[in-house]
Amino acid sequence: MFPAVTDLIPHRPPFLFVDEIVSEGPDSLVARRTFRPEEDFYRGHYPGSPITPGVLLCEAVFQTGALHFARKQGSDHPGVPILAKVENVRFRNPVYPGDTVTIEVRQKEAFGGFIMMSGSVRCGEKRVLSVDFSVAWKLPEGKV
Repeated sequence: MFPAVTDLIPHRPPFLFVDEIVSEGPDSLVARRTFRPEEDFYRGHYPGSPITPGVLLCEAVFQTGALHFARKQGSDHPGVPILAKVENVRFRNPVYPGDTVTIEVRQKEAFGGFIMMSGSVRCGEKRVLSVDFSVAWKLPEGKV
């Protein structure tokens, strides 16, 4: 049994784009998210022909990366996950209201407090996107 997503990362609705952890390995984590038709962003993207914004699909990957990072660190991780780098984003297929996607991240390397990862989103058998990124867990400056 995996812990709840909200036990591991500080994201909360309406900006939480991972519903559950499906599986994990030493250097990977797989999660799932259903994009519900009533979500507010569909009202403007696009009226009459809604599709899930690509930036939110990327965010789902980044949050899955943060989940992997949190699982690697253990339960004592003050601060928040900070995205440090994004590259090689490729969008292949749209995601529609009601679709359930599978999100996978794989750790490529880690050093200096950063984890470099590759991520992908699939909807059924269709690849939706792929992206390379890095994340760190930091206490934001100015935080009391």
